[in-house]
Amino acid sequence: MSENETEATEVHAAADVDEVTDQTEVSSETNDTEAPREEGETKAPATGRGGRKAQLEKEGEVAADFLETLLDICDLDGDIDVDIDGDRAAVSIVDSEEGRVPRRLVGQDGKVLDSLQELTRLAVQTATGERSRLMLDVAGHRAERRAALVEIAKEAIAKVKEGSEREALSPMTAFERKVVHDEILAAGLVSESEGVEPRRFVVVLPA
Repeated sequence: MSENETEATEVHAAADVDEVTDQTEVSSETNDTEAPREEGETKAPATGRGGRKAQLEKEGEVAADFLETLLDICDLDGDIDVDIDGDRAAVSIVDSEEGRVPRRLVGQDGKVLDSLQELTRLAVQTATGERSRLMLDVAGHRAERRAALVEIAKEAIAKVKEGSEREALSPMTAFERKVVHDEILAAGLVSESEGVEPRRFVVVLPA
Protein backbone atom coordinates (compact mmCIF):
# COMPACT_ATOMS: atom_id res chain seq x y z
CA MET A 1 0.00 0.00 0.00
CA SER A 2 1.43 3.40 -0.96
CA GLU A 3 1.95 6.24 1.53
CA ASN A 4 -0.88 8.23 -0.03
CA GLU A 5 -3.28 5.28 0.19
CA THR A 6 -2.37 4.72 3.85
CA GLU A 7 -3.03 8.38 4.67
CA ALA A 8 -6.36 8.24 2.87
CA THR A 9 -7.55 5.18 4.80
CA GLU A 10 -6.57 6.83 8.08
CA VAL A 11 -8.67 9.85 7.17
CA HIS A 12 -11.67 7.63 6.42
CA ALA A 13 -11.25 5.80 9.74
CA ALA A 14 -11.07 9.04 11.69
CA ALA A 15 -14.09 10.48 9.89
CA ASP A 16 -16.15 7.40 10.69
CA VAL A 17 -15.41 7.77 14.40
CA ASP A 18 -16.09 11.51 14.50
CA GLU A 19 -19.42 11.10 12.75
CA VAL A 20 -21.00 9.26 15.67
CA THR A 21 -18.95 10.44 18.65
CA ASP A 22 -21.54 12.88 20.00
CA GLN A 23 -24.41 10.40 19.78
CA THR A 24 -22.48 7.70 21.66
CA GLU A 25 -21.07 9.84 24.41
CA VAL A 26 -24.41 11.47 25.21
CA SER A 27 -25.36 8.06 26.63
CA SER A 28 -22.26 8.15 28.82
CA GLU A 29 -22.82 11.72 29.99
CA THR A 30 -26.41 11.09 31.03
CA ASN A 31 -25.47 7.81 32.78
CA ASP A 32 -28.06 5.88 30.79
CA THR A 33 -28.82 2.45 32.19
CA GLU A 34 -27.79 0.92 28.89
CA ALA A 35 -24.01 0.61 28.55
CA PRO A 36 -22.64 3.33 26.22
CA ARG A 37 -22.02 2.09 22.72
CA GLU A 38 -18.60 2.56 21.22
CA GLU A 39 -18.15 5.45 18.81
CA GLY A 40 -18.48 4.00 15.35
CA GLU A 41 -21.09 1.53 16.58
CA THR A 42 -24.71 1.23 15.51
CA LYS A 43 -27.41 -0.98 16.91
CA ALA A 44 -27.65 -4.44 15.41
CA PRO A 45 -30.63 -5.39 13.25
CA ALA A 46 -33.44 -7.01 15.22
CA THR A 47 -32.82 -10.62 14.22
CA GLY A 48 -33.17 -13.83 16.19
CA ARG A 49 -30.25 -15.14 18.20
CA GLY A 50 -29.49 -17.88 15.68
CA GLY A 51 -29.76 -15.49 12.75
CA ARG A 52 -27.57 -12.89 14.41
CA LYS A 53 -24.91 -15.47 15.23
CA ALA A 54 -24.89 -16.67 11.64
CA GLN A 55 -24.55 -13.07 10.46
CA LEU A 56 -21.56 -12.47 12.75
CA GLU A 57 -19.94 -15.73 11.66
CA LYS A 58 -20.36 -14.61 8.05
CA GLU A 59 -18.74 -11.25 8.85
CA GLY A 60 -15.81 -13.07 10.42
CA GLU A 61 -15.37 -15.33 7.40
CA VAL A 62 -15.43 -12.42 4.96
CA ALA A 63 -13.00 -10.44 7.11
CA ALA A 64 -10.64 -13.41 7.40
CA ASP A 65 -10.62 -13.92 3.62
CA PHE A 66 -9.96 -10.21 3.05
CA LEU A 67 -7.11 -10.06 5.57
CA GLU A 68 -5.50 -13.29 4.36
CA THR A 69 -5.49 -11.93 0.82
CA LEU A 70 -4.02 -8.65 2.04
CA LEU A 71 -1.25 -10.43 3.96
CA ASP A 72 -0.46 -12.57 0.91
CA ILE A 73 -0.28 -9.55 -1.40
CA CYS A 74 2.02 -7.74 1.05
CA ASP A 75 4.03 -10.93 1.71
CA LEU A 76 3.52 -10.60 5.46
CA ASP A 77 3.37 -13.34 8.09
CA GLY A 78 0.38 -13.89 10.32
CA ASP A 79 -2.56 -16.16 11.05
CA ILE A 80 -6.19 -15.09 11.35
CA ASP A 81 -8.30 -15.88 14.43
CA VAL A 82 -12.07 -15.37 14.22
CA ASP A 83 -14.43 -15.20 17.19
CA ILE A 84 -17.65 -13.55 18.38
CA ASP A 85 -17.33 -11.02 21.19
CA GLY A 86 -20.74 -10.14 22.56
CA ASP A 87 -22.71 -8.72 19.65
CA ARG A 88 -19.89 -8.26 17.18
CA ALA A 89 -17.43 -10.28 15.17
CA ALA A 90 -13.87 -10.20 16.52
CA VAL A 91 -10.95 -10.88 14.20
CA SER A 92 -7.28 -10.97 15.17
CA ILE A 93 -4.07 -11.17 13.18
CA VAL A 94 -1.69 -13.21 15.31
CA ASP A 95 1.85 -14.54 15.03
CA SER A 96 2.17 -17.69 12.93
CA GLU A 97 4.66 -20.54 12.82
CA GLU A 98 6.27 -18.83 9.82
CA GLY A 99 6.94 -15.59 11.68
CA ARG A 100 5.67 -12.67 13.74
CA VAL A 101 3.03 -10.23 12.61
CA PRO A 102 4.79 -6.98 11.61
CA ARG A 103 4.13 -4.45 14.37
CA ARG A 104 3.94 -1.75 11.73
CA LEU A 105 0.39 -3.03 11.11
CA VAL A 106 -0.44 -1.46 14.47
CA GLY A 107 1.37 1.82 13.86
CA GLN A 108 1.91 4.72 16.21
CA ASP A 109 -0.94 4.94 18.74
CA GLY A 110 -2.74 2.20 16.79
CA LYS A 111 -3.47 4.47 13.83
CA VAL A 112 -2.57 1.89 11.19
CA LEU A 113 -4.66 -0.70 13.03
CA ASP A 114 -7.65 1.66 13.09
CA SER A 115 -7.32 2.22 9.35
CA LEU A 116 -6.97 -1.50 8.68
CA GLN A 117 -10.06 -2.14 10.78
CA GLU A 118 -12.03 0.39 8.75
CA LEU A 119 -10.92 -1.20 5.48
CA THR A 120 -11.96 -4.61 6.80
CA ARG A 121 -15.36 -3.29 7.86
CA LEU A 122 -15.86 -1.82 4.40
CA ALA A 123 -14.92 -5.15 2.80
CA VAL A 124 -17.50 -6.91 4.99
CA GLN A 125 -20.16 -4.30 4.21
CA THR A 126 -19.51 -4.69 0.49
CA ALA A 127 -19.93 -8.47 0.74
CA THR A 128 -22.92 -8.59 3.09
CA GLY A 129 -24.74 -5.32 2.40
CA GLU A 130 -24.81 -4.57 6.14
CA ARG A 131 -22.74 -2.08 8.12
CA SER A 132 -20.24 -4.00 10.24
CA ARG A 133 -19.20 -3.36 13.86
CA LEU A 134 -16.37 -5.85 13.58
CA MET A 135 -13.38 -5.34 15.87
CA LEU A 136 -9.89 -6.04 14.57
CA ASP A 137 -6.81 -6.66 16.67
CA VAL A 138 -3.21 -7.13 15.59
CA ALA A 139 -0.66 -8.98 17.73
CA GLY A 140 -2.80 -8.46 20.84
CA HIS A 141 -2.46 -4.66 20.75
CA ARG A 142 -6.09 -3.87 21.60
CA ALA A 143 -6.26 -6.58 24.28
CA GLU A 144 -3.17 -5.22 26.02
CA ARG A 145 -4.37 -1.65 25.75
CA ARG A 146 -7.81 -2.60 27.08
CA ALA A 147 -6.24 -4.18 30.16
CA ALA A 148 -4.16 -1.06 30.79
CA LEU A 149 -7.21 1.19 30.39
CA VAL A 150 -9.20 -0.86 32.89
CA GLU A 151 -6.44 -0.27 35.46
CA ILE A 152 -6.42 3.47 34.70
CA ALA A 153 -10.20 3.59 35.13
CA LYS A 154 -10.04 1.66 38.42
CA GLU A 155 -7.53 4.14 39.84
CA ALA A 156 -9.81 7.08 38.96
CA ILE A 157 -12.84 5.24 40.32
CA ALA A 158 -11.07 4.64 43.64
CA LYS A 159 -10.17 8.33 43.97
CA VAL A 160 -13.77 9.42 43.32
CA LYS A 161 -15.13 6.90 45.82
CA GLU A 162 -12.63 8.25 48.36
CA GLY A 163 -14.06 11.74 47.96
CA SER A 164 -12.66 13.35 44.83
CA GLU A 165 -15.33 15.37 43.02
CA ARG A 166 -13.76 15.05 39.58
CA GLU A 167 -11.04 12.93 37.99
CA ALA A 168 -10.02 13.91 34.45
CA LEU A 169 -8.08 11.31 32.48
CA SER A 170 -5.60 11.79 29.65
CA PRO A 171 -6.87 12.23 26.08
CA MET A 172 -7.95 8.96 24.47
CA THR A 173 -9.25 7.58 21.23
CA ALA A 174 -12.91 6.67 20.78
CA PHE A 175 -12.18 2.99 21.40
CA GLU A 176 -10.25 3.80 24.56
CA ARG A 177 -12.95 6.11 25.92
CA LYS A 178 -15.55 3.39 25.37
CA VAL A 179 -13.55 0.94 27.48
CA VAL A 180 -13.22 3.50 30.28
CA HIS A 181 -16.90 4.53 30.13
CA ASP A 182 -17.95 0.88 30.49
CA GLU A 183 -15.69 0.32 33.50
CA ILE A 184 -16.95 3.46 35.25
CA LEU A 185 -20.58 2.59 34.58
CA ALA A 186 -20.04 -0.90 36.00
CA ALA A 187 -18.63 0.71 39.16
CA GLY A 188 -21.83 2.72 39.63
CA LEU A 189 -20.28 6.12 38.91
CA VAL A 190 -20.88 8.72 36.20
CA SER A 191 -18.58 9.54 33.30
CA GLU A 192 -18.62 12.09 30.53
CA SER A 193 -16.32 13.15 27.73
CA GLU A 194 -14.92 16.63 27.31
CA GLY A 195 -12.64 18.38 24.85
CA VAL A 196 -12.26 18.20 21.12
CA GLU A 197 -10.60 15.48 19.07
CA PRO A 198 -7.83 14.49 19.18
CA ARG A 199 -7.63 15.81 22.78
CA ARG A 200 -10.99 14.45 23.92
CA PHE A 201 -10.87 12.86 27.37
CA VAL A 202 -13.03 11.14 29.99
CA VAL A 203 -14.02 12.73 33.29
CA VAL A 204 -15.08 10.52 36.21
CA LEU A 205 -17.73 11.96 38.56
CA PRO A 206 -19.60 10.76 41.67
CA ALA A 207 -22.95 9.06 41.11
